[in-house]
Amino acid sequence: TLRVLAHTEKESSNFHQRFFLCKPIMNSCLRMFNFKPSLSPQASEGVTFIGPDTHAIQAMGDKIESKLLAKNAKVNTIPGFDGVVKDADEAVRIAREIGYPVMIKASAGGGGKGMRIAWDDEETREGFRFSSQEAASSFGDDRLLIEKFIDNPRHIEIQVLADKHDNALWLNERECSIQRRNQKVVEEAPSTFLDPDTRRAMGEQAVALAKAVKYSSAGTVEFLVDSKKNFYFLEMNTRLQVEHPITECITGLDLVQEMIRVAKGYPLRHKQADIPINGWAVECRVYAEDPYKSFGLPSIGRLSQYQEPLHVSNVRVDSGIQEGSDISIYYDPMISKLITYGSDRAEALQRMEEALDNYVIRGVTHNIALLREVIIHPRFVQGNISTKFLPDVYPDGFKGHKLTDLEKRELLAIATSLYVSCLVSQQVEVDGMKLNVTNEWNLASPLSSVTIDGTHRTIQYKLRILTKLAAELSKYMPEKAVEDTTSILRSPMPGAVVAVSVKPGDLVSEGQEICVIEAMKMQNSLIAAKSGKVCLIPAAKNKQSKIFLLQTHTCLTSCTVILADPEAGSGPR
Repeated sequence: TLRVLAHTEKESSNFHQRFFLCKPIMNSCLRMFNFKPSLSPQASEGVTFIGPDTHAIQAMGDKIESKLLAKNAKVNTIPGFDGVVKDADEAVRIAREIGYPVMIKASAGGGGKGMRIAWDDEETREGFRFSSQEAASSFGDDRLLIEKFIDNPRHIEIQVLADKHDNALWLNERECSIQRRNQKVVEEAPSTFLDPDTRRAMGEQAVALAKAVKYSSAGTVEFLVDSKKNFYFLEMNTRLQVEHPITECITGLDLVQEMIRVAKGYPLRHKQADIPINGWAVECRVYAEDPYKSFGLPSIGRLSQYQEPLHVSNVRVDSGIQEGSDISIYYDPMISKLITYGSDRAEALQRMEEALDNYVIRGVTHNIALLREVIIHPRFVQGNISTKFLPDVYPDGFKGHKLTDLEKRELLAIATSLYVSCLVSQQVEVDGMKLNVTNEWNLASPLSSVTIDGTHRTIQYKLRILTKLAAELSKYMPEKAVEDTTSILRSPMPGAVVAVSVKPGDLVSEGQEICVIEAMKMQNSLIAAKSGKVCLIPAAKNKQSKIFLLQTHTCLTSCTVILADPEAGSGPR
């Protein structure tokens, strides 16, 4: 919990500017307190907590209590069980009463952690187990609730701002429907889906909830919206959201400065009629993740090269890392927030495409390829999205960008031009097509700007260019055989083995859980790819943390379980 001393309106503005300019220094100098203002001995020193009071934080931080308060405030809520679910058996009973599918989620949760969708009794039992374990690990509170799962909805949230004088505003909406594992990936403001009447209704309900808990400061009320524009309260986040910059872009308000003013006791400077929607803003969450594995399994490593695209106009990058930083298994894998702004949605998306092309990240696997594909996909461009966008568009998983015939020719022309390395305009013939390539190559730079027949391209090269003779001879080189991994269960990510469900000698069937891996506060069940007999689990128990850790030569935690054919002896096959 962060507390700072803010004296005047002028100083609150200056503090915000210094905060962004001197973030590393500020983080080391600001004092940290337990937030119980009435008990804090520092209260006499004039130190004020920037944010809502403890009542609002506790009430809205508990999903069970917040849902009851929302009902009392006449806010639309999702049908479900409003109490605490005691065990897996009760979870199954409640799920049957509500009707499948259901959402199981942590009462104290947030950020997609401790959440599972269940379509039947078996998934309910499994979801209860994983959600309670994740909730305990992430929030120290394993209480769960169950509610009806709204299939194929949009995730739209309302930014609210309230002071200590019973004034509250809604600052329009943010569309956050592009998600994986219930965590946001791409956000934009405003939404392409809302009409003025629905926007006003959602905003008024969000303000009603804020006033019901006497909220003061900036906060976010999240809703699920179905295809008929019916909306249902999801949760309230009593803090500044990751995606708040896109609201700042379209309203012109500095939310951090407004929070500081509210904390000092000033009334809001604006009325509801003063809040505009000017232009369009898009935010992409850049993660150290492998997008080719479940749309983003965590990746770790050291940033050997890092260059933000700040030279592109109307681009903002909020990050907490730099070249040489380590991405570990202990924290969220987010590298940065990449924000672009335009006079309309098309301009904002075009700038985002350019910014992603100019973002240099090396040393860790990242999700920029997925982000770029999302923002240029026809469905996204048309605004035809939901929380199921990624699995709907990529049912077999993300496979990367598929080059068109023209893009292949352009890439070959660029590679040829790079190979020649002349500082002049070149004409390259590819498959009978002549392409004019213009560029001044600088191989010391990770980026290169190229013009091909008048079309501008930004490239990051990692090419293998062969002479004609080498290319002809390469077809005679033997190819490395693909490893047969069906008999080996290998963790797709580094992490801690928090549970092992089998032991050597056990017979397992295809799809059976073998172990559970926890990485970055998320738990993942690893299952057998085929039926067999467990012959080896090379695990060592960590006596201090009471969990299983499997060490590799790189000191990263991994899990390997070898299965044997039960009819072919005890050796691995």
